[in-house]
Amino acid sequence: MNINSPNTPLIHLAYVSTAVRFMPLDELTALLEQARQKNDRLGITGMLLYKDKSFLQVLEGEPDAVHALYQRIQRDDRHEKVKTLFDEALDTRDFPEWTMGFQNLDGTDLTELEGYSDFLETPDTARTFFEHQTRAKKLLLLFRANS
Repeated sequence: MNINSPNTPLIHLAYVSTAVRFMPLDELTALLEQARQKNDRLGITGMLLYKDKSFLQVLEGEPDAVHALYQRIQRDDRHEKVKTLFDEALDTRDFPEWTMGFQNLDGTDLTELEGYSDFLETPDTARTFFEHQTRAKKLLLLFRANS
């Protein structure tokens, strides 16, 4: 992976979106494999969560690479209602080993997770993430810690 030198500026950008239709596991797996290959080439790391047609993703890397990828993601017709949660400078990557960590939360008993919150059980989950940005980042970091 093309991880940046210590002097290279980094950002992290998180967004939420809603899938236009339910995505079966084989489609999610194919999407994830494509993302990992592309992110490896671009030096981008991050995490993707999926539940009930809602995506929450954080991307980390050089600003130009992250913004170019995010523009492509925004045009992807597999989802809609793409909303940026944060787009900020970053001192150190939160997901340095993951070209794209992934958790499919459909069918998962979330109450079994340490630090469980009903955050993902609320209706219109993507909008809830947008309204509670700090909770969204904590949620991503929870999955990093439990993986």
